[in-house]
Amino acid sequence: MYSLSTCWNSHRHNDGRALLREIRELGFTHVELSHGTRISLLPGILEAVAAGEMKISSLHNFCPLPMGVNRSAPNLYQFSAEKPRERELAIRYTLKTLEFAERVNAPLVVLHLGSIEMKDYTDKLKELVARGEKDSPKYQQLCEEIIEKREARKEKFVERTYDTLHKILPEAESRGIKLGVENREALEEIPLESDFTFFFREFASPAITYWHDTGHAQIKENLGFIHHVLHLESMVDRLAGFHIHDVQPPARDHCEPGTGTVDFAALKSLVQPHHLKVFEFSPMLTVEEVTRGAEHIRRIWGPD
Repeated sequence: MYSLSTCWNSHRHNDGRALLREIRELGFTHVELSHGTRISLLPGILEAVAAGEMKISSLHNFCPLPMGVNRSAPNLYQFSAEKPRERELAIRYTLKTLEFAERVNAPLVVLHLGSIEMKDYTDKLKELVARGEKDSPKYQQLCEEIIEKREARKEKFVERTYDTLHKILPEAESRGIKLGVENREALEEIPLESDFTFFFREFASPAITYWHDTGHAQIKENLGFIHHVLHLESMVDRLAGFHIHDVQPPARDHCEPGTGTVDFAALKSLVQPHHLKVFEFSPMLTVEEVTRGAEHIRRIWGPD
């Protein structure tokens, strides 16, 4: 089942019903309510869902946005934060997201879990790749440095992340809602790709699933840290769904599928009919680009 994230158009609307109507007019029957969903949009969204005008495939934490926040802010409160108050707020607003997911009959909530506090290596590496310096000694040195430093620093951040998620899990289980743990773009974000196996041993509950973002995985492949297809193969047993978008070299994501470096055909054998497939497009894309990108994927992955 294909869905379109409201990250594409929520900024243009003050009425939630009109927001969903625009997506319905593109031929979609399902939407993901993004982390840019303002509280003011909720009445119209609830009206549209009640009237059967649109079905909600998923929500992206935090949804709705906390009161007073009017911009997309999925990392506003991190599960890994050192300050207890921030972790408390992460729990509070994730529980509100789960409550809202139940109200709109959404089966899954996509989560960002947090990060290891350290120097920003990701943007520096992107700059070097863009300048054609991926094979330079400087690039290799930075890669070795980030691997060493994040391993040395990660323990406490991972412990706090796990503790926070354990406090949220019972509420998700009681409501029958799955949690989709998203692979992230930045190299310091949790879980690290090398840690996913350990993560799913810790969280054996079927309510905890893997959520694959094609753009984020491709950026990490472009930076030389993972092999996109092999990583997804290793996650397939816990895979619940996808954020679908392309990446124009080396790291411009949320682009129209078919215009970048993601080999969607190579991923096809890992995509199953029960997976949620959400197009997560930049607000800069035109209606024509959205339509063309969605059709590109349907031709490769199939119509459902």
